[in-house]
Amino acid sequence: MRYNKLRMRRKWHDYRIKGLWNMIKSMTGFGRYEVEEDNRKISVEIKAVNHRYLDESIKMPKKLNFFESAIRNLLKEYIQRGKVDVYITYEDFTEENVTIKYNHDVAAEYLKYLRAMAQEFGLEDDIRVSTLSRYPEVFTMEEGDSDEEAIWKLLKKAVEGAARKFVESRVAEGENLRVDLIDKLNGMLTEVDFITERSPQIVEEYRERLMQKVREMLADKQIDEGRLLQETTIFADKVCVDEELVRLRSHIETMKQALIDGGSVGRKLDFIAQEMNREANTTLSKSNDLEISNHAITLKTEIEKVREQIQNIE
Repeated sequence: MRYNKLRMRRKWHDYRIKGLWNMIKSMTGFGRYEVEEDNRKISVEIKAVNHRYLDESIKMPKKLNFFESAIRNLLKEYIQRGKVDVYITYEDFTEENVTIKYNHDVAAEYLKYLRAMAQEFGLEDDIRVSTLSRYPEVFTMEEGDSDEEAIWKLLKKAVEGAARKFVESRVAEGENLRVDLIDKLNGMLTEVDFITERSPQIVEEYRERLMQKVREMLADKQIDEGRLLQETTIFADKVCVDEELVRLRSHIETMKQALIDGGSVGRKLDFIAQEMNREANTTLSKSNDLEISNHAITLKTEIEKVREQIQNIE
């Protein structure tokens, strides 16, 4: 009964962690976990900052170097991008794991040369056991055979614990980023709506100004409606940003949906932001209306803010 409860709890926790994988995650994070069992203690600390790819740096005692490849493979299940620093400490309190070894051959070599020196230089042969035992390598301390399976079991538990806490901290910060980015994207849609509504008006205003100018020049003479229409059409083609606004709106909606769907979308969002900036630049370059220019500049400013924040998303 107890086993079933533990298994159900573990299963629920795995589902919860898998759910976190599908959320927006910041590339900065921190996680720490410590495990102590069977007179061994392992502490694992993970922290990360922005990086285009996954760059792992693991610092741990030489005794654990054998497990480095397994640790890296395990971390890849939790982390896709970022410059990740992993610090691992290991303590073994198993007393019987250390033995003292007497090196007979080394002691014999020391004794042979010491006696040779005494004879060669006419010195008193005062060699005592206590003196000989102090020479290097006569006595050495050696660790017994390590139980690699037991150590890996403990190490894996510590790494997974730290990785889960690390991911949870990334998700918490990622949620703040998601909310702020969606708010900025909604504000950008408002700017697009204004430009979309304003664009036809400036063509009509140009037509009216052109007609008024022609009237003043021709006085009472007949106005050539065909020529007026042609000039207005040429102007409309020059300032038309319909395609740019359609694409820009599509990019904004795509980015919003990607933020809602979650997962490791940082690279995708960065590409979309570049396309958004391209459309905003074209809109600004075509504009000869002060109001549209001001709103296009606001769009570019917001896009740049979005691009900066996206750099921190996994």
